[in-house]
Amino acid sequence: MVRSSLLLACTALSAFANAHNNPLEARQEEVSAATYGPGKGKPNVNSKKLQAAIKESALKKKAKELERAAYSTPERNRVFGSPGHENTLKFIESYLEKEDDYFTYRRQEFVELYSQGSGTFSAGGTSYPLNVFTYSPSTDGVVDAPIVAVANLGCNATDYPAEVSGAIALISRGTCNFAVKAANAKTAGALGAVVYNNVPGNVAGTLGGTGDYAPVGGISQENATTIQAALPLTGQLEIDSVVENRTTYNIIADSKSGDKNNVVVIGAHSDSVFAGPGINDDGSGTIGILETAIQLAKKKYRLKNALRVCWWSAEEYGLLGSEYYVANLPQEERDKIALYLNFDMIASPNWQYALYDGDASTFSNTTGVVIPPGSDKIEHFFQDWFKEQGIPTKDSEFNGRSDYGPFIATDVGIPAGGIFTGAEALKTEEEAALWGGQAGVAYDPNYHLVGDNYTNLAFEPFLVNTKAIAASVAKYTMDTSDIPPRTSGAKVKSRGAHPHAKKNAVHSHSHQPGLQCGSEPKELA
Repeated sequence: MVRSSLLLACTALSAFANAHNNPLEARQEEVSAATYGPGKGKPNVNSKKLQAAIKESALKKKAKELERAAYSTPERNRVFGSPGHENTLKFIESYLEKEDDYFTYRRQEFVELYSQGSGTFSAGGTSYPLNVFTYSPSTDGVVDAPIVAVANLGCNATDYPAEVSGAIALISRGTCNFAVKAANAKTAGALGAVVYNNVPGNVAGTLGGTGDYAPVGGISQENATTIQAALPLTGQLEIDSVVENRTTYNIIADSKSGDKNNVVVIGAHSDSVFAGPGINDDGSGTIGILETAIQLAKKKYRLKNALRVCWWSAEEYGLLGSEYYVANLPQEERDKIALYLNFDMIASPNWQYALYDGDASTFSNTTGVVIPPGSDKIEHFFQDWFKEQGIPTKDSEFNGRSDYGPFIATDVGIPAGGIFTGAEALKTEEEAALWGGQAGVAYDPNYHLVGDNYTNLAFEPFLVNTKAIAASVAKYTMDTSDIPPRTSGAKVKSRGAHPHAKKNAVHSHSHQPGLQCGSEPKELA
């Protein structure tokens, strides 16, 4: 994800249509609060029974199926627009089809820019791991050139000495975004650029889109320190990347019962990074909301408030699916959404139990995000639920850097909340005392790597968190009275597909494991 603020001004998206019928009319029906629509005569949602219906065996079965969706393809991943992602969509739909008396569903098509690449970097004859930044151009073969350290942080043209021309620029991360550094390096005549982390560990990220950039990738702070101590050195940099527009799909499922003017939306992203199958990120969230929907349907519970279950595509490239949805949703439909619940990585192997900080009690809104009223109530609901289970929780920064971001954008203002078990950050000694696991080890050591497969899942938090999803669905589909009413947000223009060329082999681009999920951001800086 991005440590600098990802654009949250996601405008709003396509009117609902159900899978096969004229959707907008169906959604605009007035539903009697007395009968709750279809399901009259059926029992109201029973939270305890719905939670009890969530079984570890079902989560395991679906996790295996999702892994097969990736591993049955040559790429062995579920990146958006790939065969593995299409298999993922079919996997979700195969379960929704069995519950078509309870849910309608549809695919929402959109087109987005895809990039993927690989690269190598060495200095003084020693090779160092390189994370090619998304949307980096390719080098012209292997660049064999001096490595020149850039002054300060590379955010100003004056930071680049004349020696950078024809060389490989070595730049520290910090202050400005990666695109500024890559553009400045290109202007200074660099044949390539290597950005090193300003904290221990590797850095990877995105340039945010195409542009006139030097080919660029990231290395760790530790390796940069070694290189700097040995300068002057000659380096070798090679980046091979490609970019193309890809058609992809969100899946939107709507309950037939419940008030269509007061809709509870839950979501998770259905895509993975290129590196691996993404069974925790975010196969766990994908399965968690799917299993909750299945059990709700099997028990034929009637709902007071309609439920919408969403699987977003292209989250790993910058929340693109959820952004497209919100950006194209008519204002009158957007105003019908009571709240949004997001579940991105809920089964990390060295887990934490973290809740989005909707009341800003830990993170005092330093990101500039305006937290919609009602987000605090959602956090408090989850806090109370986990407390009832005897499980302590911590706050996760509510910065808009997962698929809830477009919903909480200032011009949208839909309250949101969710659960997060952690990504690449290290578990502390205090957290290990709370939840077990290993201090000093990442919550998910396989985050955005080839090892994020079935064996990477921790089923203890997976089961607990899916029951928490069920509890939140049971609560809010029957009662949203603690969520304050909103005034209609400012209307915004709908956004179509990116106006990029179909394919660009010269200025091609890459996707690397640095676009982070959960509470961590898509790395722009």
